[in-house]
Amino acid sequence: MNKATKVLAMLAAACCCATVAAAEYVPLPGGLFESVLPQGPVSTVSVPVEVAPFALRAMPVTVGEYLRFVEAHPQWQRQRVAAIFADRRYLFDWPTALQPPSATSRDSPVVNVSWFAAKAYCESEGARLPSWLQWEYAAAADETRRDARSDPAWRRRILAWYERPGGAALAPVGGAPNAYGVRDLHGLVWEWVDDFNALFIAGDSRTQGDPDLLKFCGSGALSIVDRDSYAVLMRIALLSSLNAADTTSNLGFRCARPIDRNTP
Repeated sequence: MNKATKVLAMLAAACCCATVAAAEYVPLPGGLFESVLPQGPVSTVSVPVEVAPFALRAMPVTVGEYLRFVEAHPQWQRQRVAAIFADRRYLFDWPTALQPPSATSRDSPVVNVSWFAAKAYCESEGARLPSWLQWEYAAAADETRRDARSDPAWRRRILAWYERPGGAALAPVGGAPNAYGVRDLHGLVWEWVDDFNALFIAGDSRTQGDPDLLKFCGSGALSIVDRDSYAVLMRIALLSSLNAADTTSNLGFRCARPIDRNTP
C-alpha cells in the first residue's frame, strides 16, 4: 500500500458514520458563472462555466457545532487527531479537548481546523466542502443581487473587512443574508474549499509577460481575469499557500450538498 492509499484509508477510518445536529442548508439555482480565475483553454481568458444547482450551509460551522462533533468522534479531538491530518495549531486555543475558549461564543465560527477535519465534519452531515466555484458563485451575491461584483461600492464594503485589525474575538454567525439566503460569506472568516490545492496556476509560455499575473509565495504565477476582485484574490492567495493539515486562527468552513435541478 503506497503512502497516498494509506492516507486515504486513515481518513476514511477517521470520518464518522453518526451525524451531528441538523444544520440549515439553502438551495442555490446554479447556472452560467464567470469566475475570477480563468476557465477557458487559454490561461488568461475566462469563459462562463455551468455551475450545477447545489445546497450550501447558510452559515459557517460554529464552535458549538464542532464541539458536538468532537464529543461524538473523539478521533478528531485535539490530543487524539493524527498528525497527518492536523498541524500543532489544531484547536490550540481550546483549554482542553472538550472545552472551547471561554472568551469565544459557542455561536462563533470554529477556526484552527484543518482541511481534513473540515472534510470529516461535512461528511458527518452527509455533505462535503464546497468547490471554489461554488463558494465564489455564492459569494458574488449581495443582499439583493445574485452578482454584485461590478458594483464598486459593494467591493469597497467587502475590502473594509480586510482593513480591520486582527486579534479580536470572532463575532457570532448570523449576518445579513445575501440574495440566496447565505450568511457570513464575507466579513467574518476565511473558508476552506474542497479543491483549495487546485487554485494555484503556474505560469507557462502562454502567459509570459502578461500584466495580469500575480506572484504568490515566490514559486509561480496565478493568472487572473479581474484584477479588481481583490477580496476574492486574497482568499485565493491564502488558500493556495496552505497544506491540507494546516490550520489558522481566521480560517473556518461550511459544507455543501448537491441537489437536483428540479428540486423546488
